[in-house]
Amino acid sequence: MSSYNNYKKKALQDPAVKAEYDALQPEYDIIQAMIDARNKEGLTQKELSERTGITQADISRIENGTRNPSLEMVKRLANGLGMRLKLEFIPESAAKPVK
Repeated sequence: MSSYNNYKKKALQDPAVKAEYDALQPEYDIIQAMIDARNKEGLTQKELSERTGITQADISRIENGTRNPSLEMVKRLANGLGMRLKLEFIPESAAKPVK
């Protein structure tokens, strides 16, 4: 296991760190889904920028987590990727693993 994974595993044992990490999970999920979709389509950030009219710098900021896109921007990104945006609300009981 990498030193990062070891550090993460140890850090997440702290309830305060775990709570903050869990609170940010939806943002990380959106970022990862966008990166995965862009890579699957074989697009660079610049090419996605040209398709959407969103600057390459903003796409980079979204992907590195320093820019929070609006819902309208996420819809434009999905369209530029040739995809449909799907948003789900999942009950908390379904999101938590059973112990």
